[in-house]
Amino acid sequence: MLKKRGRSRKVRISAVAMLLAALLGGFLLSRSADATEPISKPRTTDSVNPLALSAKSTKDLTAAAKARLTNDLLRRAGTLKVTPAPVTKTATTADALAAPAGTSALVLYDNTGPYGQLGELYAMATANLAGHFGTVTSKPVSAYTAGLVNQYTATVYLGSTYYGGTIPDAVPAAFYQDAMATSRPVTWIGDNIWNMANAVGTTQFEQKYGWDPTNSYYGQGGSVGNINQVTYKGQQLTRNIPAGQDGGVLHPALLTGPGYPAVTRLADAKDATTGAVSPWAIRSSNLTYIGEVPFAYVSESDRVIAFEDLLFDALAPATAQRHRAFVRLEDISPKADPAQLRTMADYLASQKIPYGINVIPVYTDPKGVYNNGVPETVTLAQAPAVVTELKYMLAHGAVLMNHGYTHQYGTANNPYNGVTGDDFEFFRAHVDTADNVVLDGPPAEDSTVWAQSRVTQALAGFAAAGLPKPTLWTTPHYAASATDYRVLGQNYSARLERSLYFAGTLTGGTPDNSRYIGQFFPYAVKDVYGTTVLPENIGNYEPEAYNNHPPRLPADLIASAKANLAVRDGVASFFYHPYYPLAPLQQTIDGIKALGYTFVGPTDLNN
Repeated sequence: MLKKRGRSRKVRISAVAMLLAALLGGFLLSRSADATEPISKPRTTDSVNPLALSAKSTKDLTAAAKARLTNDLLRRAGTLKVTPAPVTKTATTADALAAPAGTSALVLYDNTGPYGQLGELYAMATANLAGHFGTVTSKPVSAYTAGLVNQYTATVYLGSTYYGGTIPDAVPAAFYQDAMATSRPVTWIGDNIWNMANAVGTTQFEQKYGWDPTNSYYGQGGSVGNINQVTYKGQQLTRNIPAGQDGGVLHPALLTGPGYPAVTRLADAKDATTGAVSPWAIRSSNLTYIGEVPFAYVSESDRVIAFEDLLFDALAPATAQRHRAFVRLEDISPKADPAQLRTMADYLASQKIPYGINVIPVYTDPKGVYNNGVPETVTLAQAPAVVTELKYMLAHGAVLMNHGYTHQYGTANNPYNGVTGDDFEFFRAHVDTADNVVLDGPPAEDSTVWAQSRVTQALAGFAAAGLPKPTLWTTPHYAASATDYRVLGQNYSARLERSLYFAGTLTGGTPDNSRYIGQFFPYAVKDVYGTTVLPENIGNYEPEAYNNHPPRLPADLIASAKANLAVRDGVASFFYHPYYPLAPLQQTIDGIKALGYTFVGPTDLNN
């Protein structure tokens, strides 16, 4: 979650504050339970970075996209030389005995070549999603041994390295052969499907699958075009990638006539400039092919939704349609306005809507930013009026959730002002000259002991206020280290949030904090950290632009919920800051209900 300046804060009204309120507008003046005069400033929000990749990984992505198109032109010209992968060993008896029980997924990924590090990031994103269905095994495709596909319910291969030229093919011949021969589902994403066709025989591939990968390319007329929409199950999903960073969508050359099986077009891509429509995802026999890796430049209504649903076909095809929704109230600290909390609680109870309350047990303003220059710290135990309202909420449908310890980092501007709710707690960040929030990495003292100490103090804060121990957690601004996430998994039954996943995690090495992928989910998953993550996938209400993020209004949240109807058993999960007026929350809930969603509590999301 990324935010901008100006949280809901209680400060004594001064002439300057009144002037600012008049100039900026939208400030709500009321009296709090402790007789101070609060100014509730609805000027911050939580968001997702649409890129989803770190700065270093962005550079890798840009270079990889350029290399892909160069190689694609060479392949079209018939001049791309491909060096076959070395022969790999066959599966041993021990390998066979290691086959997982129940529903299982094998995720294979590229990790060779100058941009091989992208493969692990994409594999983590895929493994996380597959973790919704059962156990997941992830490994570089180069480590594949003959017969492995038949040990798993389904296999996903992520082709993110375009093999050819100076980069030898790392896909073993055994995988090409097994993918062709198995009756189990294989999902192939992105590059190198043409190498499979060449390896097994183009004619044989065409006769089984009904299309010709060796005559399928990312570019048409020397350009990847301007594909900005993917249609899946009647939902129009977005695809917004900056110019120069788009590696394109493969245009499969479908075959018709005697001897060729029918190919099912699962999703279509549309070029905004030409209006041309071509397949984005297709299926024939055991093979599902998706024309790009869909994990970069995502949004709450992005084409990644199609992939999230297609996994059901491979891993849980009998799943019935079910559409649930969830709302949580965000950033409730000891300085919250009790009257605002009661208003929200009464409305949600009147609608019989269970919900979550994300509570920060300690509020601190170490530099007095919102307190006339006087440092201020307030615990829940020192805010009895707020605690009374929290208990009222818990008695009327709410579930208590822990949202950090102080939701800020010491006295540092991280990135804004050091005040609870405004700043990151478990990650360092700054605002660059272009007004973007940039994640810098974990704090220097980050460790298991440090993270556990903050969790322990947070839980003690709830106990001291006479509140129950929360079993759910949301990381402040959705950013923490791999170490922190594992600590959180040891203390809470689940995290309800968006998360960061760092290179090195799948290989068991030291996490590379400069290379990561951010992800959010439409359903509960067991992620690569071994923790359960519950969904937050449609964002939040925010009436003003900030840090290059546009406003996000009820209509936007409802539109994202509509796009997520494409997920057959998906959730529309959002959050709302209770210092905003009630009306936008009502509009959002009414709109989501009208789409056919049923609101449930947070603990229901894992069922």
